[in-house]
Amino acid sequence: MTIRVLIADDQEGIREAFRMVIDAQPDMRVVAEAADGRSALAQAELLRPDVVLADIRMPVMDGLELTRRLAGPEVAEPVKVVVVTTFDLDEYVYTALRGGACGYLLKRSGPNLVIEAIRAAVSGETLISPQITVKLLRKMIPPQAPTRSGEALSERELEVVRLVARGLQNDEIAGELFISAGTVKNHLANVQRRLGVRNRVEIAAWAWSTGQVTA
Repeated sequence: MTIRVLIADDQEGIREAFRMVIDAQPDMRVVAEAADGRSALAQAELLRPDVVLADIRMPVMDGLELTRRLAGPEVAEPVKVVVVTTFDLDEYVYTALRGGACGYLLKRSGPNLVIEAIRAAVSGETLISPQITVKLLRKMIPPQAPTRSGEALSERELEVVRLVARGLQNDEIAGELFISAGTVKNHLANVQRRLGVRNRVEIAAWAWSTGQVTA
């Protein structure tokens, strides 16, 4: 199956960058682009893409209203919407998720997470940028003493996990620990296998819920 994607963003350069990344995937293709929310809504209703990538601040109709009209609880045949934006304001996050978004990504999170979010949306799952997850977890999970559930991880792996839980990306973690980005990637692959989690968002959730990170 080819995943059909519509990109809605008022910046042409952003749309081009997303198109290049998406069209490079063997199972995805961009079927349309829109520079404003109203155009995105019309094209989505006509083409019925599998996933819409929607910026928030767009002319005519913003991404939050677009999300509500495409994926809101009152929509009879909703379309999967992943919000991709530069803004991590709590109000935007909550409004987007209440409006039916199945993903909320920061543009600085990188192209790999965008691809992962598209696949997650098609699978019926929700993916949120690690930086936003950290903020949400800090508010939702009270501080706890570290549990013994991380015993299967090495001390170096736990160091990587704690930095992931604080929202750092691989190159930032590499700089903090004086190791290569490739080594960080290998550590994360081992962590995912040992904990039985699928991505860095779930790694962060595990770290906060088990008290590996407390502040």
